[in-house]
Amino acid sequence: MQRFLFLQMYIFVCILFRKCLNLYRKIKIMNIAARLKNAGKEYKTGDTTIVALEPTTVEFRTGEITLLVGPSGSGKTTLLSLLGCVIYPTAGDVWVGDTCVSKLSEKKLAKLRLQHIGFVFQGFNLLAPLNALENVMQPLILQGMSQKNAKKQALELIRLFNMEDRKDNLPRNLSGGQQQRIAVARSLITNPQLLLCDEPTASLDQFSAKQVMEMLRDLSRENRAVIIVTHDMRLNKYADRTIYVSEGRISEEPIEDEI
Repeated sequence: MQRFLFLQMYIFVCILFRKCLNLYRKIKIMNIAARLKNAGKEYKTGDTTIVALEPTTVEFRTGEITLLVGPSGSGKTTLLSLLGCVIYPTAGDVWVGDTCVSKLSEKKLAKLRLQHIGFVFQGFNLLAPLNALENVMQPLILQGMSQKNAKKQALELIRLFNMEDRKDNLPRNLSGGQQQRIAVARSLITNPQLLLCDEPTASLDQFSAKQVMEMLRDLSRENRAVIIVTHDMRLNKYADRTIYVSEGRISEEPIEDEI
């Protein structure tokens, strides 16, 4: 009888623990990693004003993969650049975590990008004089980590991408897909809370794209926000949310453009 009561109590505690764990995860997912509040971007050329992004209010939450989709020139890259603190908004405010970045100096923005944001570029943007391993190490070196520890962490990540046999290759001696895998590894090396990707799978075959997206999905589940600009329809199944961009406007529903 005592053993039966003990077993019931054990089962009850396990169920209660699982419920508490699920609640904790849901609370974590509600965190806002980045947001725009009436933020927009305009460019002036002589007497002409080009509206790259209309005043926009939107939040990006941790625990989610968000796709930004739309035609070329629609404002997707502008939105990504504002979130990445690469450009300043013409109007409104941009927040990364609890920090309003709209009025920060360029020096403070650079520090914030290094510590809290990871980037994956469509054009790879690897440093030509450095080999693959050294490229992945660079963010850690810039943070002040020793060469020894940076190399150790970079090697572990490169192995996950099955690129250890290419670690000593310069970028020009890597294929496009290999360069992109190294670029993704570099963006992940600092464990950023906010990961911004511009067509991260554009140069990857189906197997490599699947591998990258599964890693990005796992990262998002670890209380990170992953935001991806893409035309790659293979990514839809990994998305928790899709934002549509057209002529500087954003919507959570598809936007029908007149032709």
